[in-house]
Amino acid sequence: MYIIITASPNAGGLTAACGKAAYDGITGAGGEAELIDICRSDLEPCRMCGDGWGTCYKTAVCAIDDILAGLRVKILDCEGIVLVTPVYFWQPSERMKYFLDRFRRCECFNENGSAAKGKQIDLIAAAGGSGNGTAQCLVEMENWCRHVGAVPKDRIGITRYNREPMLESITNAAARLVKGEYFKGF
Repeated sequence: MYIIITASPNAGGLTAACGKAAYDGITGAGGEAELIDICRSDLEPCRMCGDGWGTCYKTAVCAIDDILAGLRVKILDCEGIVLVTPVYFWQPSERMKYFLDRFRRCECFNENGSAAKGKQIDLIAAAGGSGNGTAQCLVEMENWCRHVGAVPKDRIGITRYNREPMLESITNAAARLVKGEYFKGF
């Protein structure tokens, strides 16, 4: 099973199209995929409990009872991940940051190792407005991968100006994730 986590309030926008392209790539390559839209899920921002490091640091479990614990289990059990976020001010959307920040806090110091450790992951930044900021957004998500031990594969910046060819690139990247075709020819 592969999971695709998207984070856009616009269900008919560019980010949603990217999530669908990733889904089509995974299923077209014979994989099973689950598309999770965290904008339509119960997901809160970090509360920085206690002295700023609450249960996440001590027990690797967040004190907030929402979708995060279930996402952790899905990440632990999945074969690969695709993260898709709109670009807001050169960064992932606030909802994606909720997920990234809280997951990182729980997994960075997890004595049993991160649920994302060794997971192959595609990163997609969708800039629908000016088209600016995709590279910086991808850097933010790549840094997250390094913190939680995930292995970033494709990093795709898409804008409304290059929508069609990049949607095809996303479909192809997701298929490569399933087929394990990274680094062929090296």
